[in-house]
Amino acid sequence: MGLDLRGDPVALTAALVDIPSESRHEQRIADEIEAALREQTTGFEVVRNGNAVLARTNLGLPSRVLLAGHTDTVPIADNVPSMRDGGELHGCGTSDMKSGDAVFLHLAATVANPAHDLTLVMYDCEEIESAANGLGRIERELPDWLHADVAILGEPSGGFIEAGCQGTLRVVVSAAGTRAHSARSWLGDNAIHKLGEVLPRLKTYQAREVDIDGCTYREGLSAVRIDGGVAGNVIPDAASVTVNFRFAPDRSVEQALEHVREVFDGLDVRMELTDSAPGALPGLTKPAAAALVDAAGGQVRAKYGWTDVARFAALGIPAVNYGPGDPNLAHRVDERVEVAKITAAADMLRGYLTGNAV
Repeated sequence: MGLDLRGDPVALTAALVDIPSESRHEQRIADEIEAALREQTTGFEVVRNGNAVLARTNLGLPSRVLLAGHTDTVPIADNVPSMRDGGELHGCGTSDMKSGDAVFLHLAATVANPAHDLTLVMYDCEEIESAANGLGRIERELPDWLHADVAILGEPSGGFIEAGCQGTLRVVVSAAGTRAHSARSWLGDNAIHKLGEVLPRLKTYQAREVDIDGCTYREGLSAVRIDGGVAGNVIPDAASVTVNFRFAPDRSVEQALEHVREVFDGLDVRMELTDSAPGALPGLTKPAAAALVDAAGGQVRAKYGWTDVARFAALGIPAVNYGPGDPNLAHRVDERVEVAKITAAADMLRGYLTGNAV
């Protein structure tokens, strides 16, 4: 039996969780979603792009809302199939983000009189390297499918509208020295000791807080890895600290990198940028986004972390994260979601999509 998009979105969440879909292994779940959309929705154009499934209406309505969700999960940790325990549904992807996918799929099949044209994007490979991300592939190959007045990603947000997202970059701060026998340490130049000046600057770093559209973003600069050492009797000639900077979306990547350089200015180290992604401004003052905030009863906060809303922001589309899952439970062995929040998310979005928000 295939997926039932018209039934209870809690049951649909469980059915999605019961289809294993670790990153790069989404073909089965994409096949089942595609089949269900073709059979159970009316007025939708449905296309397939790799292991992504896209559907949209073209009713000539004055605005378009895009609902996007990734179907892949992190590796399963003996937590599939799903399990219902009282008011919670347990299983890999329940929070991140098959409960959000279920809500979007259910609404696509059951909203009879939308106030907006709808686009649904169920994409692959979000949980791995950015180069593999299915949404990026869609942007390159089917760019017209991403046109919208507002985009909603079903990332776990605990039932809040989490607006925009932080940017992120990683740099490797490295020091060079001279190798020597540790019994004659004065003949060497210890690279690890040079990095000792890096850590106090990180420890005393004062994180900036920025308010944008009523959302407070708090930055963070953190050491996430240390490498160095040759052997227990050798003065090391190389060592490094990997530093991750999570920055507010009012900074560009270039501005964020310049800030990190300023933090370590004057030290005998070298910096190499190894990864970066820009943040996304919330854009909550735009009409379609403001209406969504109203529908959610004003429950809005900043998104800590990077999500694919940044891709939409780069296209000039206001985007938010909104899903029933708890972000603090994502990727855990005991990952779970409150079933009441699945129902509440479906009800809130139904009101928004039909223009009947309470």
